[in-house]
Amino acid sequence: MSARILVVDDVPANVKLLEARLSAEYFDVMTASNGTEALALARRAECDIILLDVMMPDMDGFEVCRRLKTDPATHHIPVVMVTALDSPADRNRGLEAGADDFLTKPVSDVVLIARVRSLTRLKMMTDELRMRAITSLEIGMQAPERSAVVDTGKGGRILLVDDRESSYERLATILAAEHTIDVEPNPTEALFHAAEGNYDLLIVSLDLNNFDGLRLCSQARSLERTRHVPILAIADPENSTRLLRGLEIGVNDYLLRPVDKIELLARARTQIRRRRYTDHLRDNVQNSIEMAITDALTGLHNRRYMESHLATLAEQASTRGKPLALMILDIDYFKSINDNYGHDAGDDVLREFAVRVRKSIRGIDLACRYGGEEFVIVMPETDLHVAGMVAERLRRSIAGEPFAIHKGAKRIEVTISIGLTTLEQKGEAVGDVLKRADTALYRAKHDGRNRVVSHAA
Repeated sequence: MSARILVVDDVPANVKLLEARLSAEYFDVMTASNGTEALALARRAECDIILLDVMMPDMDGFEVCRRLKTDPATHHIPVVMVTALDSPADRNRGLEAGADDFLTKPVSDVVLIARVRSLTRLKMMTDELRMRAITSLEIGMQAPERSAVVDTGKGGRILLVDDRESSYERLATILAAEHTIDVEPNPTEALFHAAEGNYDLLIVSLDLNNFDGLRLCSQARSLERTRHVPILAIADPENSTRLLRGLEIGVNDYLLRPVDKIELLARARTQIRRRRYTDHLRDNVQNSIEMAITDALTGLHNRRYMESHLATLAEQASTRGKPLALMILDIDYFKSINDNYGHDAGDDVLREFAVRVRKSIRGIDLACRYGGEEFVIVMPETDLHVAGMVAERLRRSIAGEPFAIHKGAKRIEVTISIGLTTLEQKGEAVGDVLKRADTALYRAKHDGRNRVVSHAA
């Protein structure tokens, strides 16, 4: 797992030591000797993780971290403070500034490398989502960066898995000051609880009686519904080795007992902020996909999706020896609606038309806006007779009730013409099926409109 690590320290000996440790694990290491240089490198997206010293001459590490985490261009880069400062106040100050971890020198090679690898996996996942979501800006969707930098990380839903009453009562009391907390003292029920609860964070004790907490963490990572929920592990100091193993299997962060109140809240906020950010990225990706295949006005699939999916449906029908019906629908005299009542009225008609189409077809049928006022409906496992009945029902649905326009101020009569055909020849090109349906539609319009005409294969 290669990644580019930025080491920021004004002491050359410290830089050389970290550089040697990381290079031995095949990480690509770059260095900066002060905060200003580090900020510039980070803004150019030249690093995946930043190892940051606190005591530096131009600006200290706390200020550098704060600037990184409040800049939309750099807030997603993991920051680990590596410093000789060892007081709880210093550690909490670093976490409050947004650091993902705070390691006190001298740091063992095992702890350092485990932490860097864990954060590298996280950064690569986030980068992939950011890359996929980049087009969301081009199609007018809001990027999540600016909301992410002002997110406090409070108000999350947390599941605490701990079977020691004295422990979970104290932890729950601390966390309840900022979050909604559920406690699950039965580890065998915890995974089911986590899967059903839509949580922002799982906090798991690794010192459970008669149950392996790491196995629970591993199961949470393998289950689809909890795969992306961050995990904060808590363990007694003698179990620190197991915590490092936890980082390898997907634990996001950890705490050693006795748990410091401020540190617990800071680490919980960090994980919840990151969860919200990645969820927003995933939503953007999903919305981008939906927008790419959906007609914005009607909410039906667009022509691009229809042409791709129709080929798949036709292949399935041929392979299974099942019929496939296809109809092309055209709103009669649609141009006159736009000319007489305005394009807003035309849009009202198109939206309502799509609603009535959805009500008239099955869930497995494919309804698409083909272009302008033309629509295509594809009906798997449907012969010409049944498709004709559906088409006639849809025609009556359109003609039977006037369409409201201008926010309901006026109602107008609308009719449609439908051309209908089926795919019945194995391996027939979908283009030929569309042409046949289009020919049937032409006949319907030529014969007086407001009718269904079938064209047998």
